[in-house]
Amino acid sequence: CNLFCWSLGRLNGSNVLFTENVAEEDTSAELSVGELLARANRDLTPEADEPTLMGDIAMPSEKNADPCTARGCMWQKYSDGNIWVPYVIANHFSSREVAIIQRGLDSFAETTCIRFFQRQNERDYLSIENRSGCYSYVGRQGNAQTVSLARQGCLYHSTVQHELLHALGFNHEQTRSDRDNHIRVAWENIIDEYKYAFEKIATLNQGTSYDYNSVMQYHRYAFSKNNHPTMVPFPDSNVSFGEATQMSKNDIDRLNRLYGCCEYCHTEQFTVLGFG
Repeated sequence: CNLFCWSLGRLNGSNVLFTENVAEEDTSAELSVGELLARANRDLTPEADEPTLMGDIAMPSEKNADPCTARGCMWQKYSDGNIWVPYVIANHFSSREVAIIQRGLDSFAETTCIRFFQRQNERDYLSIENRSGCYSYVGRQGNAQTVSLARQGCLYHSTVQHELLHALGFNHEQTRSDRDNHIRVAWENIIDEYKYAFEKIATLNQGTSYDYNSVMQYHRYAFSKNNHPTMVPFPDSNVSFGEATQMSKNDIDRLNRLYGCCEYCHTEQFTVLGFG
């Protein structure tokens, strides 16, 4: 296997730690990404110039409600084998906040072929801004596309990685087309206006496994109206899930597989969302 697969061998658990030159984050960083997103996006009123939001996913007005199910929204692979994704970080973030964002951007280069770099004059790029909560479009949209990381609630390593994975083309784990084989959605416990977050998407999963430890998997009580679980795994209802604080090995593996950067990644341990 090439370097990107080899680097997975350095990981000791389902969550990958990148601890050098890290800005100090408060104890909320220990919460799962699902809990952080729910808290940050609760009772938001987006500005008039912001996109329609479905949770933390921005919906393009000119496309249908099944985001990014074609390769047209993948980022370009260059001759060196890497995927170079331009970005800008708005100047309203403090140096400490920029360090947290930069840590998330740089973490992809440690174990994948994704290379985020500061935009010069590229047409298509990510514009990382302090907007209404945490959100991103799914996949490459063309021109400037907002990745919102609100200063209040979104500046954690897990949320940065989560929103960047959306921008790279991934949807939430619980919306997989085969999720009913792995979790039972307890519709009766979900707040009515958030039931859309559990609707399945017609994904083509390429025979890959469901990842309970994915940073894209929401937690057991996500959008609960009565403090009862909204998702129950099976056949073992006691298995832990939705507790990721950083990308899992499967997240890394599937990203390399999606972008053709790891010829011999373990097919039983990755999950592709939104692509065939």
